[in-house]
Amino acid sequence: MLSVRNLIDTTSLTADDITQILDVARSFDEVNSRSIKKVPALRGRTIVNLFLEPSTRTRSSFELAEKRLSADALNMGGSTSSVVKGESLADTIQTIDAMNVDMFICRAKFAGTPHLITENTDARVINAGDGKHQHPTQAMLDLYTIREHFGHLDGLKVAIVGDLLHSRVCGSLVPALKTMGAEVTLVGPPTFQVVDPAYYGVEQTSSLDEVIEEMDVVYMLRVQLERMGGAAIPSRREYNRLYGLDLARHARMKEGAIVCHPGPMNRGMEIMPEVADAPNSKILNQVNAGVCTRMAAMYLLLGGDDNDVA
Repeated sequence: MLSVRNLIDTTSLTADDITQILDVARSFDEVNSRSIKKVPALRGRTIVNLFLEPSTRTRSSFELAEKRLSADALNMGGSTSSVVKGESLADTIQTIDAMNVDMFICRAKFAGTPHLITENTDARVINAGDGKHQHPTQAMLDLYTIREHFGHLDGLKVAIVGDLLHSRVCGSLVPALKTMGAEVTLVGPPTFQVVDPAYYGVEQTSSLDEVIEEMDVVYMLRVQLERMGGAAIPSRREYNRLYGLDLARHARMKEGAIVCHPGPMNRGMEIMPEVADAPNSKILNQVNAGVCTRMAAMYLLLGGDDNDVA
């Protein structure tokens, strides 16, 4: 069992918690490779998908994970909830909670929304991304992908490159990597850098070329134009020239190193198409890992072996 009741952030997870999620995810990964991709692990459980912000990958991944665990799912969006009528989020959660649901999956534009939900329900809560704050299941699928390739996480050198300031990957993946013993370097232009890298206990640099040859994992971030208040970069071409993972930089990566990206990609900006589709690109592996790691998180939070399912 996990040491946490809800999965709101990765800073609350111990190394044992993360290892448990990744190990259970591997079992579910085997289930997902079968012709019949379904187990009765959460049969009779009700999960509410409350997505208050647009999402394709995360939402479809959670919905598939719920179906494959045999859970009953209720899907709600921002435009279909009573929040648009003026009802407070707390009232909405309490109303749904009165129907005896077991879990909320929450995606929100504003940081702290999933935590607010935990204060208004006894059901379990998973943060599916809240603003620029956290996205813990994204971190779990990233760790799963990296561990499946290398066989371990401790001692690996990981560069997270790009829009550090607007990305919740930085807030969730960096602490998780540090907990598992990896060495992290943040790379980005000054306008995209985190204010206090010491808070994460990592180094930060504005030069990708200086560090790329040392890295086991080059994790490229999408430039999140929709979260910017104004222009933070001169142009897409200039950004690509200085921070994009092109063929020349890709050729300088150490042997056995891999490329990751949380998606969706701005091809031709932070990553070139040839690199995104290269043999050492693990981007589609990350997508696949999203289903099994989310299956594992839901299974463990809702009782794990107490569900009487092997």
